Amino acid sequence: MRVLILNGSPRPKGHTKQMIRAFCEGLEKAGHEYDELDICRMNVHGCLACEYCHGKGNGQCVQKDDMGKVYPLLGEADMLVIASPIYYHGLTGQLKCCIDRFYAALYPKKPMKLAKVAMLLVSGDADMYDGALFSYQGDSLDYLGLEDMGVITAQTGVQGVATEKLEKIRQFGASL
Repeated sequence: MRVLILNGSPRPKGHTKQMIRAFCEGLEKAGHEYDELDICRMNVHGCLACEYCHGKGNGQCVQKDDMGKVYPLLGEADMLVIASPIYYHGLTGQLKCCIDRFYAALYPKKPMKLAKVAMLLVSGDADMYDGALFSYQGDSLDYLGLEDMGVITAQTGVQGVATEKLEKIRQFGASL
């Protein structure tokens, strides 16, 4: 299986990255291939709602930015993993811009291979996930019709993500 991981954290060595590393260790153990994109290190603009992609563009976005690196990987992926810290009860703005730009890649229909989705979320507060979960349900499960492989949340402290949680994430990656 080929997995595309979208890292929405602006911190290259942060808690989200800890979770992604553990997940990738599990994927490697199971023999899966993956691509990880650090969205916050990329030049991705928000959707212009110009409808070019659904008209003259025939599925191609009018904007020429780093989404050009995302679209081919999205087309090759069997599974999408959305990883993000929680900012104001939701995904980071950078990651949200990327997901909004899927609009072009989904015309006239979603990539044939893409069938599954999972989410890795981290927050300093255990009760902050509702906004991200609402987006996951509406965007990934309802609109795209992807199979829900699960959502793993982690509350962090000074030491980062708990060792037990990282092991659970590692096992999750290996179980796919």
